[in-house]
Amino acid sequence: MIKPLRLCDLARENTLMTKRLNNTNMLIHRKIILVAALTIAVTAVNAQTTLTLEDAMNTALENSPDIKKSRLSMEQNREYLNAQLATLKSHFSLNVTPIEYSNSDRYDEYFSQWYKSEKTSSKGGLVIAQPIKWTDGTITLQNNFEYKSTTSESNNQDPINPGVVTTTYSGFNNNLYLSYKQPLFTYNKAKMNLKRNQLNLENATLAYSIQMLSMERQVTQAFYSIYQKQMSVQITQEEFDNQTVSLEIVRSKVEAGLSAKEELLQGELNYATSQSSLDNAKVDLENANDQFKKLIGVSLYDEIEITTDIQYKPVIVDLEKAIENGLSQRLELTQRQIDLNNAEFDLITTSATNEFRGDVDLSIGIMGNNEVFANIYEKPTRSPQVGVTFSIPIFDWGERKARIKAAELEVESREIDIKNLEDDIVINIRKVFRNLQNLNTQIGIAKQNEKNAQLTYEINLEKYKNGDLTSIDLERFQNQLSQKKMNMSNALISYKLELLNMKIQSLWDFENNISFVPQDLQNNISSDNE
Repeated sequence: MIKPLRLCDLARENTLMTKRLNNTNMLIHRKIILVAALTIAVTAVNAQTTLTLEDAMNTALENSPDIKKSRLSMEQNREYLNAQLATLKSHFSLNVTPIEYSNSDRYDEYFSQWYKSEKTSSKGGLVIAQPIKWTDGTITLQNNFEYKSTTSESNNQDPINPGVVTTTYSGFNNNLYLSYKQPLFTYNKAKMNLKRNQLNLENATLAYSIQMLSMERQVTQAFYSIYQKQMSVQITQEEFDNQTVSLEIVRSKVEAGLSAKEELLQGELNYATSQSSLDNAKVDLENANDQFKKLIGVSLYDEIEITTDIQYKPVIVDLEKAIENGLSQRLELTQRQIDLNNAEFDLITTSATNEFRGDVDLSIGIMGNNEVFANIYEKPTRSPQVGVTFSIPIFDWGERKARIKAAELEVESREIDIKNLEDDIVINIRKVFRNLQNLNTQIGIAKQNEKNAQLTYEINLEKYKNGDLTSIDLERFQNQLSQKKMNMSNALISYKLELLNMKIQSLWDFENNISFVPQDLQNNISSDNE
């Protein structure tokens, strides 16, 4: 049973409680100073790195394995295109046989006799071939030069002077000719292979650019998730500090006999709960930091802290502009168009199965031989040639027709993919636009709710100090304030993420009012067109 107090006792107890509160505040201030000093010391020891969103993005683009693989794929296809372009230039080849020797016995059916032949030669050939991209033909200039020395032995057929006849020859031989080969009634393989390699490079560049956009989304989401958890730690720390003050107040009241002991027990429980919430918030932050460090490619043993200034700056988004730019610039649409182009190329190639085709071969040259090198073309021999060859399929049991039908169905499927993707782009842009409008309203409401919750907590804290409110009620107002602060932070972050989503969906940066097409893509496409 609580003993009634007189006015003088009440005044004395109030004075005592005031002194205890002052001592408590001094103790809290000392703890805060100590914690701050320890934080500075730990930061100095661990060399903590502070990252902005831009720093984190640059680090991720530099260290991410997925980005590196996409970049290597793009460079690989660039080299494939360079190689294909090189095949359309003049090709030079030189074949040299410094020495060649043979010794053989042969039977001549016409003379019905055996003869021996010994040959020593040196020869070389130069070939210059120039593919013609526009016709898929090939012009070839070839020169074959040879020096040979031969000796042959045969039986003399003269019955009067039988014996062995030895014949020798040493001289030079040169054959120079120009030829042209042209396929007829078929597709141009040279141009198609070049176009395929160009599309492969563009597709790899698109994949690299999409990977960069995806990485930006992931890093931004993870960055703001860290920021949310930092805010949670900060808010929970403020709640814990408030609970520390509340506990000292209720302890002083109980010791002064102004409150029941149950209030102290509840205050200690609130204090312990707040301490546990703070610890949990710190653990969540540390776990998120490890995942974030893995994402951006820094050492897990590095100490990092993110910093950002999230301010609400309304951005005007033009829905029609977003849809128009998205349909004309979206990288995924270009990829689907490339898939359609490749399907059409496959249809052309398939149509050449068992096709009627022809080949024209033209050749004109001059050949000379002489025992004296200077007189090699003293009596030249001209050797023009022309030939036309046709390949005429007769019956293939429907193979060509079936393959063409399958290729046509693939083209139709790719066209459907493009139409579906266009619809998805419009739907997603509209969805993001509506979300942005809704978030504008939510931010205004969240800002007012935080202001009201702060004012409500301060009013009820005074009531608690005066004994007009229980610790359970104060705990409820404290939780309400913490929740409203988190709601405000979450609304701002959601708005930032939706702005990024609009930029990725439409490839237009409405914050800076500029196009968002990656520079690597622009460079590769412009170089291919050239």
